[in-house]
Amino acid sequence: MEKIAFEIEEATISQIQQAFEEQLLTSVELVQAYLDRIEKYDKNGPKINSVLSINPDALKIAAELDSMRGQEGQGPLYGIPVLLKDNIDTTDNMPTTAGAIVLKDNFAVEDALVAAQLRQAGAIILGKVNMSEWAYFMTENVPSGYSGLGGQVLNPYGVDVFEAGSVGGSSSGTGASIASNFAVVGIGTETSGSILSPASANSLVGIKPTVGLVSRTGIIPIAESQDTAGPMARTVADAAITLGILTGVDERDPATLRSVGVGLTDYTAHLKKDGLQGARIGVDISFLNDKEPEERAIMEGAIADMKAQGAIVEKVAIPVQEFQSGVLWYEFKRGINDYLSKTPDAVPVKSLADVIEFNKQESAVRMKFGQVELERSLALSEDPADPTYLEHRATDLRTSAAEGIDVVMAEHNLDALLFQNNRGAAMPAKAGYPSITVPAGYTSEGRPVGVTFSGLAFSEPRLIELAYAYEQATQNRVAPKFE
Repeated sequence: MEKIAFEIEEATISQIQQAFEEQLLTSVELVQAYLDRIEKYDKNGPKINSVLSINPDALKIAAELDSMRGQEGQGPLYGIPVLLKDNIDTTDNMPTTAGAIVLKDNFAVEDALVAAQLRQAGAIILGKVNMSEWAYFMTENVPSGYSGLGGQVLNPYGVDVFEAGSVGGSSSGTGASIASNFAVVGIGTETSGSILSPASANSLVGIKPTVGLVSRTGIIPIAESQDTAGPMARTVADAAITLGILTGVDERDPATLRSVGVGLTDYTAHLKKDGLQGARIGVDISFLNDKEPEERAIMEGAIADMKAQGAIVEKVAIPVQEFQSGVLWYEFKRGINDYLSKTPDAVPVKSLADVIEFNKQESAVRMKFGQVELERSLALSEDPADPTYLEHRATDLRTSAAEGIDVVMAEHNLDALLFQNNRGAAMPAKAGYPSITVPAGYTSEGRPVGVTFSGLAFSEPRLIELAYAYEQATQNRVAPKFE
């Protein structure tokens, strides 16, 4: 195929749509360019190892979309290639595996709602990306981004995989692939930090929505009280555009009923360059990383940049109560049992207990780092009325929201709380509150650092305003260099 003149590296949705409009580019050419780049840098060269499977029909779909371009009702994602975390069901000829060998033949018969929404918007599902196996809920002491099926995802900025948070997880492949320009945008999932961590580790924008804003139907779960899908992109605008496509009520996911009247289908009105003017932002310095002076200095610089844009940034003390919650393990067992019970006959397991036994049969390959988290979950009750579970969930909500984030935000009249990378992810996750992370800079060794804004439920519009204003004022993201 003749080389296209359009440069795909760091290309945004709006730039690509303009190229489509000016007939400088087709979706077929764009898909082929990304496939070539994946072959060059993901499978060869630095071998980022982020893309687990390619949609064999991607070029065919692109050609069909090209033939219909210009018709009424085509939105900003029309003809745009998207990569999905491999715990999201699709009806393409690609399995949904969660990185687990046992699910290598798990070909879904129905799209997850988020996949269906992307298709309806005209997006091209280019492929599925590797991830921390079982969404980093299989075992302990394993590098982020490792799965038995896909191997190790690498950080395109060259951070060693054995450094804490090197590539981030569990949406590791989404982070590494979008940072590497293997697609325009990607979809990750988060239970506690799994979008924010890989987004900040790969110098991306990541939006972890309010639980209930985006459907979870058709997504391999960890915990129904905290799980959500969300966009990861190279710019706030692209993430905001994609978020609007993903929102909506799903009758099969009762949590989405919370979004009626407060969820939006278009967040682009909140891309405001003056979004920091007059904003009140709280930062608890105990959440900053004092062990890494360069990272701390980047955060201090980010705070100065926000103040220069008119924000009031004040030190606060977020009430933190130490409590070892078992909520995720209780909910994982019943969520996984429910998901596996509906998988095709080709999948050799139908329960969490089956998965554990399957892994033991070839332990060196199937559970290289063990499966202690799976076993811990199996030992717990899957009864949603279990009194210990209910007590733990009530405590999580009370300590994270009513006696945590809610208190400090009300006391200081804040628009958002500010954190470094995903260091403050746990409290908003337990509360079901949203966060957005934005590139803030790099250490002298090239390690990306992000700033993360967190707010109250369904405050995505305000968080996007803050993030966009900060991004536009600083323009911190730099693409990784492979040559």
